Amino acid sequence: MPSVGLGLWKLDQSETAAIIVDGIKSGYRHLDSAADYGNEIQVGEGIKQVLGQGICRREDLWVTSKLWNTFHRPEHVLLACEKSLRDLGIDYLDLYLIHFPISLKYVDFDTRYPPEWIFDPTAENPRMHIDPVPLFETWYAMERLVERGLVKEIGVCNYNSSLLHDLIAYSRIKPAMLQIESHPFLTQEKLIKTAKNYGMAVTCFSPLGALSYMELEMADKNESVLNENAVRVAAKRLNRTPAQVVLRWGLQRGTAVIPKTSQKERLIENQSIFDFELSDQEISDISNLNINRRFNDPGAFCESAFNTFFPIYD
Repeated sequence: MPSVGLGLWKLDQSETAAIIVDGIKSGYRHLDSAADYGNEIQVGEGIKQVLGQGICRREDLWVTSKLWNTFHRPEHVLLACEKSLRDLGIDYLDLYLIHFPISLKYVDFDTRYPPEWIFDPTAENPRMHIDPVPLFETWYAMERLVERGLVKEIGVCNYNSSLLHDLIAYSRIKPAMLQIESHPFLTQEKLIKTAKNYGMAVTCFSPLGALSYMELEMADKNESVLNENAVRVAAKRLNRTPAQVVLRWGLQRGTAVIPKTSQKERLIENQSIFDFELSDQEISDISNLNINRRFNDPGAFCESAFNTFFPIYD
């Protein structure tokens, strides 16, 4: 899997296909998608265009998608995967991830897609409806996707160390990937080490931290890691942007990164991080910025946004 991917969360449908084309033309081969992002049809349009233009072949692309919370029951896992494949216009996924260790009541495709978090938005008290499906049942259904040839690799997002220990104990097909939020304010070193000890690769979403969350009012402008002295000093020494320094820090930790952008110049900037190196001291200084600041925390946003308290991290 290419270690720098294009994150597709929050990309507007009207511009998604063009961003896919621009991204692949500029060198991206790793696309990080999900049913919940609501733009997989447009991602598929972009893929169709680049394949049709001969810019790359399907086998040159690494396409990831994710199983949403409402499809955790074994009888829904195959349907959800097939829906993503149809929307993306491809025959197989390189990687399919359980998006959250959160199981919600099933919402039919014809009722609402993507289903998002709230079961019935028209209800007097709209909220999440928890459907307690054991995680091992969902994983066994994920394994069957591999056996059917619909998915090359399977993995998980937003799991903690305890869930990883449990997953390894019952899985027949071992998880290939852990995808988590990680950036200099949330280094998650123990979790990353745990995953690697189990032979799992690690992908970091929101690798630039607060930038993904400011427009959602889930982060303040003064929480940008790009303004930190340790980052700016390294950027000045290397004649690079602060964003490039932070992304390079992620690579040198041995993780993949999936920054999101809709700007052509940033598409190029975010992947131009292979021709320089941070010093050991710079890596240490940036890592020491850790304050365990988690921006994507269901324990915070589910209660305020969806009237349901449902933490997954302590």
